[in-house]
Formats: sequence, C-alpha cells, structure tokens
Amino acid sequence: MELGIIGLGKMGGNMAERLRRGGHTIVGYDRDPDVSDVGSVEELVERLAPPRNVWVMVPAGKATEDTIHKLGEVLQPGDLVIDGGNSHYVDDQKHGEELAAKGIGFVDCGVSGGVWGLQNGYALMVGGDEASVKRLMPIFETLKPEGEYGFVHSGKVGAGHFVKMVHNGIEYAMMQAFGEGYELIEASDLVTRVPETFLSWQEGTVIRSWLLDLLNRALANDPELDDLRGYANDSGEGRWTVQAAVEHAVPLPAITASLFARFASRQDDSPAMRVVAALRQQFGGHAVEAVGADSPGADVTPPPV
Repeated sequence: MELGIIGLGKMGGNMAERLRRGGHTIVGYDRDPDVSDVGSVEELVERLAPPRNVWVMVPAGKATEDTIHKLGEVLQPGDLVIDGGNSHYVDDQKHGEELAAKGIGFVDCGVSGGVWGLQNGYALMVGGDEASVKRLMPIFETLKPEGEYGFVHSGKVGAGHFVKMVHNGIEYAMMQAFGEGYELIEASDLVTRVPETFLSWQEGTVIRSWLLDLLNRALANDPELDDLRGYANDSGEGRWTVQAAVEHAVPLPAITASLFARFASRQDDSPAMRVVAALRQQFGGHAVEAVGADSPGADVTPPPV
C-alpha cells in the first residue's frame, strides 16, 4: 500500500521503516527536514494517489488536533486519516465527526511496542468502521507482531484509544508493583543479591513478563539504579483511565494508586520510582533524570536497542 505518515519521531520513524521493509510505499513528513521526505503536509498529500491514507503520529493534544484540522482542509472525500498517537478517545469522536462531514474517513489506533516495535512489531488496538479498517489491513498486518495476536478491531471510533488507555493504566500498576517489590527486597538485610533475585524470576514464575525482562536489563546496566532519580512523569493516559473509571463507577484501586505514586515521585526520591523510571526508559526510550540533574526530565540517552 501507499501511506503518508506525519511525525517521524521515535515511534513514527520506526513504524515507517518497518512498513518500508514490508514492501509498502511510505511518504513521511516531519518538522525535522533531515528525516522528512517532503517539505509540508500539502506536499505529502500531493505525493499520494487518491484515495489517500494518512497516518498521524504526533503528540496527543494540540499537535494532533492541529494536524487533523489541517488534513481536513487539504484531503478529499474518500481519503482516510489514522490517528496512531496517544489521543484521548473523546477527541477521536470529535475528529471522526468533523472529518466525516467532509467525506473523509477516520480510524483511531492505539499503538504499543515502544522503541522495540521495529524489531518485534507493534500491538495495535483499532477503532473505526469495518470498511475503513479492512482497507488498512495490509498496513496493520505489517506493523503487528508475527503470529495470531497483536491486533484487535476494538469497536467504533474511539474504541482503539479507549482500550489503549486502559492498557496503559494496567501498565502503570504493573510497573508500580515491580518497583515496590524491589524497594522491599532492597530494604531487607537478609537479601544480598537483589538483581540476581529478579533475574531468577524470568523463568518458571507467574510474574514473568516482558516488563520483568526489561527490569532485569536495567539492573544489569545499573544494579543499584544509582544513576537514576526516582522521578516518573505520566503520559496522561493513566489520568484518563482513572477519570473513565469515575465516569463508569468502576473501582480501580491499583491503577489509581500507581498514578498517585507517580505524583509522589515528583516530591521525594524513591527506589520504587527509580524502577518505574528505568522501565519507562527501557521500553519507550523516555527521557529520565540522572542523579544530580537540576530539572525534572533531564535527558539520559537510552541504551542501544
């Protein structure tokens, strides 16, 4: 297929490369001219043959809203926009309605896989009508991991980002549990081999997981996690998950507590939050704050993939 991609950062750039390796024709636009194939959104649209498919991979919020609004002005009826960022599902519903009024299709796609997606594939959670999703299946098949799983058409517009939001809320709670377990083991005067303990859990235990693998990778690089400050940002999806829980009267004590723990990390350093910071760096290449940094979020180059 032919696909335009707007936003060629850590995720978008790797997705474009995976699609090219899969035989698709990709036209990419980014504000950074060194990685962009075209000089503007207008030029990207001109390069694509109708009916066009344009994937938006920019930060959620105003950047996504401005980009989708711009596409609404330059695309034609029959074209299709995919929002693959971490947008709020409520925004998807608004964008879908606005584009539908112009005859332009819209699909929201929650994407998980981080900086490892180029190698391993991306888990895709999609919302939209059947015809639009079917049209994009060659793209989805190339992006997802090999095998039966890794893709779901979750429902109508907004459903993809809704389940991705819940996915990230679960992720918050899992990372917090690993962090708290690490802190308790480290505090014990009985345990003298903390990294080896976590390494032993990689096989044969009920908590073995990719997150545990990444934690062990982080501990191999820095056994005491002394190079990190226990400060962890939240992407916004944890907050949205808790807000949705309130709206639906669904109790989420573990996810809510993990979100509040991230807030607490901005006040006091914590071994548990050093684990969370290390995991975010490992799977997503997120900026972390080195010990002694003057400001939150100081960038530390992630380890090579």
